[in-house]
Amino acid sequence: MNLPEFKNEALTNFKDEGNSKKMSEALEEVRKELGREYELIIGGKRVKTGEKFASRNPANKDEVVGIFEKATVELADEAVRTAEETFKSWSRTSPETRAQVAVGAAQIMRERKFYYAAWMTYEVGKSWAEADADVAETIDFCEFYARECLRLGGPQPLHPIAGEKNHLRYIPLGVGVVIPPWNFPLAILAGMTTASLVAGNTVVLKPSSDSPTTGYKFMEVLEAAGMPAGVVNYLPGPGSSVGNALVAHARTRFITFTGSKEVGLGINELAAKTQPGQIWIKRVIAEMGGKDSIVVDEDSDLEQAIEDVANSAFGYSGQKCSACSRTIVVGSVYDRFVDGLKKRVEQIRVGQPGDPNTYMGPVINETAKKSIMNYIQIGKKEGRLITGGNEGSQEGHFIQPTVIADILPKARISQEEIFGPVLAVIKASDYEDALEIANNTEYGLTGAVYTGTQEKIDRAAQVFHVGNLYMNRKCTGAFVGAHPFGGFNMSGTDSKAGGKDYLLLFTQAKTISQKVTS
Repeated sequence: MNLPEFKNEALTNFKDEGNSKKMSEALEEVRKELGREYELIIGGKRVKTGEKFASRNPANKDEVVGIFEKATVELADEAVRTAEETFKSWSRTSPETRAQVAVGAAQIMRERKFYYAAWMTYEVGKSWAEADADVAETIDFCEFYARECLRLGGPQPLHPIAGEKNHLRYIPLGVGVVIPPWNFPLAILAGMTTASLVAGNTVVLKPSSDSPTTGYKFMEVLEAAGMPAGVVNYLPGPGSSVGNALVAHARTRFITFTGSKEVGLGINELAAKTQPGQIWIKRVIAEMGGKDSIVVDEDSDLEQAIEDVANSAFGYSGQKCSACSRTIVVGSVYDRFVDGLKKRVEQIRVGQPGDPNTYMGPVINETAKKSIMNYIQIGKKEGRLITGGNEGSQEGHFIQPTVIADILPKARISQEEIFGPVLAVIKASDYEDALEIANNTEYGLTGAVYTGTQEKIDRAAQVFHVGNLYMNRKCTGAFVGAHPFGGFNMSGTDSKAGGKDYLLLFTQAKTISQKVTS
């Protein structure tokens, strides 16, 4: 199987009238499907449980996106055992066969990009641009991991030994539990799932209860791409029961998770406990969020820094683990920066994500909104409210983009992950002080530095302790293949999604040595 060189999927230009029309038509098409009921999928069979839950539009609380059967602990056991049985055959399929499923899935989504973007606009409140980027990244993951599957499936270089033939093979692990987040409900879900299956593993996929429809749509894509029944099993349900049962199951070989630090640590702890009949140490691949900083130095392009900070902090309502939640500004330009940022943030248009002119939509649900508003109240006491600070339209879960200045480095809103449209601005005495503040959290995911001095860039590259560090550009928007993504410390297990190391996490190496007789 020969695939052309990997190339990132192009983002859509919605200023083009033709593209704008296609997105509007896709939103109308998807609207007609809202409120449908969906079943579990175990071994390719649709399963009903009798107990259901609804996914709702965060921008319109009364609108039901999908109705889902709720899985049980018993069905979790059935799904793992089904995946284990399927593993016997899927693990022995050729890398070419596995790669073809991923490439086929990419092509299906490429042909209907607007349709899948529209689902995320309804289900998780993504703007047109954010939803389109999510689909593009999904396509990239499928294409990139297909190529990685072929690379790792071929002969691996070894040092030659006289009198022997030696080979190294990367073989699959077994049954994996995939637990994705709601904020990238297609890209991260598809990335973790695709990496698992192209490596030869089988999967039990437990989507977020805030975005199960998007997950189901990806299941349909995999089925249409020729994935055999039982390779991926779809099991929506509560994390506290179904999720824990999947993680603890003795036949689960690995867990790949993206979400909060608290949930990730709980999964890691539960997975570390050996169950009766378990014959391996479970592998946990976790990405757990961040408290990401952008450092602005006195010799930076201040106008560009302001623009990029605003986009990094308030794109998708700040609901990205890579989002800028702290800006650390050297004192000599602090006041100018704050004044400019206030003007820029007040230009952000908040509204319905289905409106092409909307930049920032809602937060995901009522619980998130209450938590974010609580942090805003804390921030008002810890610093000086510059702009925002209030809820928006009550039609959905809207919050104004909020900037709070004069925050101390160890203040709560400087240390705790808020996961919403709230930005803390911190004054540093100088550049070295700014870098020291940037490293003062328990996280280490993304960061950015704005400076016009190469020596300062080199200094940041050496000491700014994050997995993804950007110089004179925003701290969001990692591209598959170009910016392998994953962080340090409490940001996770240092995995690098979209990089050449990532697929190794879903495999194990086996060396075969044969003595050669003359």
